[in-house]
Amino acid sequence: MFSVKILAIPVLCAAALMFGLAVGYSVLGGREVDEVFDWRTWKHMWDLVFAE
Repeated sequence: MFSVKILAIPVLCAAALMFGLAVGYSVLGGREVDEVFDWRTWKHMWDLVFAE
């Protein structure tokens, strides 16, 4: 029972992160939900932040 509690916290945190990313990207950003889980989106953001 103790191991279930230990595993539940990271799983719930990951689910909350994915839900928050999807809602924020689609509602606030006005984009498609599936774009937030695309590798090219994150690469583009990385390039924008760390461009010289």
